[in-house]
Amino acid sequence: MTSIDERLLESKMIQVEQARAWSPRVISKFETLIRSGDEVSIFRANPLAFARDRGVAEPEAIDLFLHAARAGLFDLHWDILCPHSGLVLESFGKLRALRSHFVCGLCDIDGQTDLDDFIEATFSVSPQVRRLSLHDVDSLSIEDLHWKLKFAESGRLPGGQTRFVDVLRTLVRGMTYLPASVTTTLQAEIGPGALSGVNVQTQAGFIIPVVDSSAAVPDLSTPATIRITYDGQRFTSAVSAVPSGPTVFEINNTGPRRGSLLLINWPPEIVAMPEKPTLEFDPYVSGGMLLTRQTFRKLFRSERVDEEEGLGIRQVTLLFTDLKGSTALYEHLGDLNAYALVREHFALLDAAAQRHAGAIVKTIGDAVMAAFSRPVDAVAAALHMLQEIGKFNREQRQPAIILKMGAHCGPSIAVTLNENLDYFGQTVNIAARVQSFADAGEICLTEALYTAPGVRELLMGRDVDGFEVPLRGVEGSARVYRVTGRS
Repeated sequence: MTSIDERLLESKMIQVEQARAWSPRVISKFETLIRSGDEVSIFRANPLAFARDRGVAEPEAIDLFLHAARAGLFDLHWDILCPHSGLVLESFGKLRALRSHFVCGLCDIDGQTDLDDFIEATFSVSPQVRRLSLHDVDSLSIEDLHWKLKFAESGRLPGGQTRFVDVLRTLVRGMTYLPASVTTTLQAEIGPGALSGVNVQTQAGFIIPVVDSSAAVPDLSTPATIRITYDGQRFTSAVSAVPSGPTVFEINNTGPRRGSLLLINWPPEIVAMPEKPTLEFDPYVSGGMLLTRQTFRKLFRSERVDEEEGLGIRQVTLLFTDLKGSTALYEHLGDLNAYALVREHFALLDAAAQRHAGAIVKTIGDAVMAAFSRPVDAVAAALHMLQEIGKFNREQRQPAIILKMGAHCGPSIAVTLNENLDYFGQTVNIAARVQSFADAGEICLTEALYTAPGVRELLMGRDVDGFEVPLRGVEGSARVYRVTGRS
């Protein structure tokens, strides 16, 4: 089932088209996706896949979907993926509802994930614009519930191109809805290993060893009967082990609502693994990546992270800038004129950060704190900032803006404080302290940032000086690299 509200689509597309200047044909490609994209591709749309498949730059594709979500063409969701199965464990429409603790009933594990690890920002076409069968979860077939709605197809086994869902399909021994107050029967041939069952909507699950009964049972044609109770929150089996061979499962749903069941027969070699392998996923927009995008921070100012809990980020790069000689600047120009000049410099830094997939988190007096998902983007932005400030100074006939910067990458905590998405933790402290070692026109980088992928290559041909300094809160001395804007 699919239908398009032509008038609403046209009005929303005009809003998106007028939001900013787009590359040629981007709007046309986007409208084609909305009109003719298959259900999965527009219910869990991945901006990076859109960019790859249609020859669009990734930053522009992300901004395009963000503007579309702001206009009401798409709904933004925060999806928690199981790192071992690709199962969409939970999906949240608001950042403040997101919790990084996950439970996977299929894998029988729970744990914590960070915003940049297995939390995917996806975009679902608005049901008012184009109605999909996936919008009506209660009406889905049991197959579509699992293979279209709940499992991410992009998860692959490590080191290869084999998709995990393709392997999983071969291990499925049955799937069914479980109507309330009804006993549902499934019949299956079970092999040695383990039998796992899960309700993919609630993550209620069970796992039972399968005993090889081929040598002990002379007549394998008579099915064994296994009775399982589901109360809406958990499954309870009447037996502690299942014999291999033909089996009849009787599942009694004593709960008040309909449930579902996916039966998986894990082979012995998978059961014997000390831990399940972590899947490799096609690139997607992680939660951490979205928080460092200026477009997201501007368009979705109401999105909040619970300041009492915060959300962990495995790696973010933080860049601090400051003005050298700002006191003299204010004395020479006066407060109003100097502040106007400082505001112009803020605008230049904002544009440079956004150009390199970053965001200005906040201003602190004359200083700026910016965040980037990739270390190399932060360094590229810092070099660009020096270049733009140099150009700005050459065009002015008044005292120069003298910029100095410092940056560090590492784990952090994202919270909303004073109505602003902010970062806290040791990485923030170190980045701020490193900035204090920079002089006019210099960037100071920690060793963690300097040795990050792509950074040294970016700095080839520039003056780079490494030195040891004490950093408060860091044991012993730390190595810092001073970079000038010269090349």
